[in-house]
Amino acid sequence: MEEEPRERGTEPSREVPIARDDAPAGGAPPHDAFDVPSLDAPSASRFGGVDRRGFLALGGTGALFCTLAASGSTASDPKETVRAVAAADKAAAKVRRPRRIALDPRDKDRFPTPQPQPGGRVREYWVQARSLMWDWAPSGRDEWMDAPVPKKKSKRLFRAFVYQLYSPGYARPIGPAAMPGPTLHAEVGDTIVVHLRNADEHFRQAITMHPHGVKYNPDYDGSYFGPFTRVGGFIAPDEEFTYTWECPPDSVGVWPYHDHGPNHTLNTFRGLFGAIVVREKGAKAPDVEEIVWFHSLGPEVTGLNRVLHCMNGYAYAGNTPTFRAKVGQDVAFHVIGGNNDFHTFHIHGHRWRDSKGGAYTDTPTVGPFETITARFTEDNPGRWMYHCHVMSHQDAGMAGWYIVDPA
Repeated sequence: MEEEPRERGTEPSREVPIARDDAPAGGAPPHDAFDVPSLDAPSASRFGGVDRRGFLALGGTGALFCTLAASGSTASDPKETVRAVAAADKAAAKVRRPRRIALDPRDKDRFPTPQPQPGGRVREYWVQARSLMWDWAPSGRDEWMDAPVPKKKSKRLFRAFVYQLYSPGYARPIGPAAMPGPTLHAEVGDTIVVHLRNADEHFRQAITMHPHGVKYNPDYDGSYFGPFTRVGGFIAPDEEFTYTWECPPDSVGVWPYHDHGPNHTLNTFRGLFGAIVVREKGAKAPDVEEIVWFHSLGPEVTGLNRVLHCMNGYAYAGNTPTFRAKVGQDVAFHVIGGNNDFHTFHIHGHRWRDSKGGAYTDTPTVGPFETITARFTEDNPGRWMYHCHVMSHQDAGMAGWYIVDPA
């Protein structure tokens, strides 16, 4: 169970720096830096010390670095894919913090830090981004088919990149590193404050945290924009940044967050993603509430010559999460699509009203970084399967168990 976020009182509004320097990742502390060149000035086409052409060439191919296609659309030779990804990672580690330019008056805007609405609270989280070796099938078996997956653990390991929840001040980790990262909870009127530290010692690349569904100003977008990058869009190794996001009434729902730094495609595929849950003020949470990410781990991430269709970082029943509820409980599954694929969410023996249109369904579609919710009152005890009903996806690991106990 996740630890509740720390809450704190309203603080005076503070100005956020509009830019940082152009030191390499992990370099000197940030300070304001602002160039205002003409549209054709050389600095407008450079990423620090690596220009666009050189930057992309370092990645092996121009398209690989920022638009590396998801599973199935990379090189057919896994070794070639591994080499190309290694080149892209090397390039990403060399990207310098851009020296900001202003080609439009809006590029000079300054923004105050948002505060909670009357009656709202600050929901505060400390999160570190780090890499680790990840086993996508710890049991070594597919329980559904009663068949082995690779028995050698070395065949199941790859280097993941995840967000991990910490206690205040990064004093200690709260639970093990997980995929997805911590779920951030809030209510309408609150602000979410995320202190993000880039603690990775392997990739040594700048990262960010970009939210969907909440309100934020450009400083807290968490997106790398080349020479238009604002203060929250480039968190170099060993650096920290604090994001502040607002939760207005139209933020109610379940939303993804993910990396949007210079190498966001690869690093999101590797595991830099999580969920935000925003409720109406005082709304009761379901008795059982689960976040389920449908995503794939392809050769560009694992180095294997196969595509793994996963749920929350794991493939095949017995490795994917086993969920549990009791008859009579209010149950909600929030399903988020990751990577480039469309999926369908199916639970055997159950149906519910579609969160989009109100009709009854048992196999709704979820697209990339879209969320659907299956919410119902449990009335059917037994062992059930939940899975993606795209047949090739379920056969490649996207299936798991849902166990319902009597009341």
